[in-house]
Amino acid sequence: MIAYQHLTDEQLLELISTQNESAIAVLLDRYKNKFYTTAYLLVKDRYLAEDIFQEACLKIFRCIREGKYKDDGRFLAWAIRVTRNLAIDHLRVNKRMPKVTLPDGKDIFSVLNFGEATREDRIMRQQSAGRVRKMLEHISYEQREVLVLRLFGNMSFKEIAEHTQVSLNTALGRMRYGLINLRKLMDEKGILL
Repeated sequence: MIAYQHLTDEQLLELISTQNESAIAVLLDRYKNKFYTTAYLLVKDRYLAEDIFQEACLKIFRCIREGKYKDDGRFLAWAIRVTRNLAIDHLRVNKRMPKVTLPDGKDIFSVLNFGEATREDRIMRQQSAGRVRKMLEHISYEQREVLVLRLFGNMSFKEIAEHTQVSLNTALGRMRYGLINLRKLMDEKGILL
């Protein structure tokens, strides 16, 4: 396996098509964190994200083996799209809206902690986090997805556009309108953070 780690994605894909088991292990290992993070950002459940990650790896492997994937130099974008679609399918089946957390499982709003906080500060922060989470539920899924991926997933707009299968301008627009809608909700409810 170590001998294959220096190969490009295209070279590994060629080896996989010739029934080389080690090449698929290297390729999936190369991007496993991105696949898992994609699933986790959408479903917000570590165990469920692991299941979706495994299902995505199997589907990616099958598609390559069966010749359904045609290498165009965009393997990562295609594989992340496969993972994203599996996660969205799961959400649709369960009609479940994900809560907003970091990829390591911590509450997204714990990033507001810049030092030792008093008990009062922690209570106020928890209340603010709850309010923002509720406000996020009132904006469209598309806008919320872009906000979470950009602000908390640290993805570039180009990555978000590829990840969500929209144009760069659409991703930028969703971010803009998502922020505008959040601000409107904060103004309407008189919430200051």
